[in-house]
Amino acid sequence: MNVEKLSSKLTEKGLKVTPQRIAVLEAVMQLHNHPTVDNIIEYIRVNHPNIATATVYKVLDALVQNQLIKKVKTSQDIMRYDAIVEKHHHIYSSDSERIEDYIDEDLNNLLTAYFAQKSIPGFEIEDVNLHIIGKFKSTDNS
Repeated sequence: MNVEKLSSKLTEKGLKVTPQRIAVLEAVMQLHNHPTVDNIIEYIRVNHPNIATATVYKVLDALVQNQLIKKVKTSQDIMRYDAIVEKHHHIYSSDSERIEDYIDEDLNNLLTAYFAQKSIPGFEIEDVNLHIIGKFKSTDNS
């Protein structure tokens, strides 16, 4: 994604466009693998070695708060980030750190309808995200 599009995303959310915000948002979007903070910092250091680690954390928090990215917590309690903010779910591999996006409108409709009929006393549901945990099968046919 080019700088103009990244800048536009920030501006749409009322955020000041800074080189640090551009660099962090670009990193999350380019690292299509639900990167950790360490992955993001490593990516940024190549072209922006002077951006401080604390700045990366602050920018990530601002991007999450303004719904430009989402936090994704793994079953091993590792925080990762997702550039896809549209409704989707995640498939987690229980034997690795691999996370894949799972987009299924039928599932979204099923979950929405289910929770529209059910209620949790004293709790207002804002969103439902399904985490599907399993193992990816080997595609080796030998």
